[in-house]
Amino acid sequence: MTIPNNLYYTKDHEWIAIDGNIGTIGITEFAQSALGDIVYVEIDKLNQNVNKDECFGTIEAVKTVSDLFSPMSGIIITFNETLIDNPHFINQDPYQTGWICKINFSNFSELEQLLRLEDYENLINH
Repeated sequence: MTIPNNLYYTKDHEWIAIDGNIGTIGITEFAQSALGDIVYVEIDKLNQNVNKDECFGTIEAVKTVSDLFSPMSGIIITFNETLIDNPHFINQDPYQTGWICKINFSNFSELEQLLRLEDYENLINH
């Protein structure tokens, strides 16, 4: 299982890549594997402010629906529209083509509450 070293992770199996004050959010390979074949992604909070750990949308697989929780507080500014017709990109490549949305985050100190590679590996291996 691939777990990139340059990302931050949540206990809910989301990841965030940081570029300035913009974060790209997705779900981890572990999460997509547990969900199975993903058929639909919905973002409820596009162009809206969300708080850290607040639900901002859902991801639907063949057998289940799961909430998406924001790793940081900010405004959801972009949705990966290729997922509308190709939600399976999340299964195929959760860290690149399968990213879900971008957030203009407002509080850098929230990064300290997220997991780094070693901590996330410990979470999924226990």
